[in-house]
Amino acid sequence: MEASPLAEKYLSLPEVAEILGTTIRFPRRLVEERRIEFKRFGRHVRIAESVLNAYIDQCTVSTIRRPSRGRRAA
Repeated sequence: MEASPLAEKYLSLPEVAEILGTTIRFPRRLVEERRIEFKRFGRHVRIAESVLNAYIDQCTVSTIRRPSRGRRAA
């Protein structure tokens, strides 16, 4: 069941930058390049917490398990 839009938490760009561990420039670029969904309330830009979590999941790179190589004795 999806949360209603009013129950959704909207984050400012400085909050998004803090969560991602980046400068403010990075989330601004995501918005400018339309790489993340956002809401505009007048001059204020906000990103829904669920959208940010989906973006983080989308950007997650899984590890690759390589076959182990037998070590040779020296």
